[in-house]
Order: sequence, then structure tokens, then C-alpha cells
Amino acid sequence: MNVRSNSVHPRTTTSLVLATTLIALCAAGPAGATGNAARGQTLYKGCADCHSINENGVGPMHKGVVGRKAGSVAGYDYSPDLKNSGIVWTEANLDKWLTGPQAMVPETKMFFDVPDAQDRADIIAYLKEKAR
Repeated sequence: MNVRSNSVHPRTTTSLVLATTLIALCAAGPAGATGNAARGQTLYKGCADCHSINENGVGPMHKGVVGRKAGSVAGYDYSPDLKNSGIVWTEANLDKWLTGPQAMVPETKMFFDVPDAQDRADIIAYLKEKAR
């Protein structure tokens, strides 16, 4: 005859804590990182060679980028592939785009990537806050 306790086994508790932590990290945003808009503003200065918030330049303006359909800014000459991509700039798509735009849309004009997940999250947080 086996006698069993109703108490939770320590390994089960550890597994539950680990699972809960992973779920929270995945829900935190792009690449699991929480963005810092102030730091994103500093990082965005590197984007300013081609982009601005309010005006088209070498790249399209970023005013209203979060939630906007790719290739839809009036007055900017997009690559046909980006214009016809059907992409909507959600946080997840912006994160994927900044990771490697050429991988997402091979014939895009955009050639710059942001390899660091925290940097991407910070830039996206800045765009969400300042480029509405």
C-alpha cells in the first residue's frame, strides 16, 4: 500500500513558476522585450538619415506608422513589393521588419536592420508614443 501526500512536489512548483515566467515574457511584446520610448528616441537618431516623423525623405515618414498599412504614405515612392505586401505595421511586424527587412520583403528599398531585440523594442515604443 502506498501513502501519498496532497502537498505539491517541489519540482512541480518550479515548473509552474518557470512556465508562468515564460508566458509573461512572451506577452511583454516584441521579442519579449519591453520598450523604453526615451531610449528609443535616442536610437531613432540613427534612423533620421533616411526617415523623419513628419516628412518623407529617403524613406517614408513615420507619423502614424503603428497600425498603418505598409506602402500607403502619400507622396512616397515605395518598392512595388512593399506596396503590394499587405503588411500592417503592428508591433510584431515592426519587430520582424527591423530584424531584417530584406528577409521580410526581398525587393524592399530598406537595407538597414537592428539586430538587438531591446533596441528594436525601444524604437517601436518611441514610434508608438511619438509618431501617433
